[in-house]
Formats: sequence, C-alpha cells, structure tokens
Amino acid sequence: MSTISTHVLDTALGRPAAGMTVSLERLDGVQALPLGTGITDVDGRVVVLSRSPLTAGVHRLTFDTAGYFATTDQRGLFPLVTVAFTVTDPGEHYHVPVLLSPFAYSVYRGS
Repeated sequence: MSTISTHVLDTALGRPAAGMTVSLERLDGVQALPLGTGITDVDGRVVVLSRSPLTAGVHRLTFDTAGYFATTDQRGLFPLVTVAFTVTDPGEHYHVPVLLSPFAYSVYRGS
C-alpha cells in the first residue's frame, strides 16, 4: 500500500516544524474526500496515514501553518499551505517536504 509522508522545516528558525497538523485529501472532481491527518513529530516529520488505500489521482496535503506559527511566536502571511500533487502509481511512496518561513514556502518531491 502506498504511503504519503512529509517533512516540514522552519527555515526562519532553522529547525524542524514540530507539532504542525497536516491533513490529506483526495480530490474527486470538485469534492475533497478526507483521507487522514497527522501531526509533525520533533523532527518535523509525519506519515499521513490514509484510512483507505490510495488510488491514482490528485491528492492534497494541507498544513496548518497558522497554528504552528502561533506556537512559535511568529506571524505568517499564509495561514494554510496547500499542496496538490498527482499519485500516478498507488504502490509507490510519496514524500512531499516543505521548507517554510512566515512569508514564503517551497515544496518538492523527496525520497
């Protein structure tokens, strides 16, 4: 079964973004079907567990950056970071890291 994981690094503070809530959805036309949630650990990592097997198609990770910034006394521009990506092979592992600061973020496909 395919898994989706993420790793969030707070580039403004130079450390992992621990304690951030991350949710996973599958996009089906205009509907977003919730698949699971997780919270980043002390290393800023989380495996977002899906309640059902992943299928090919567009998926979306949503990062609660406002909640995280509140716990680190930062004020950010983006209250949520949403990353949509395509699962082409449901048997593969998908790792989607985020580099985050209060006024910018970037994402990439990791390994």
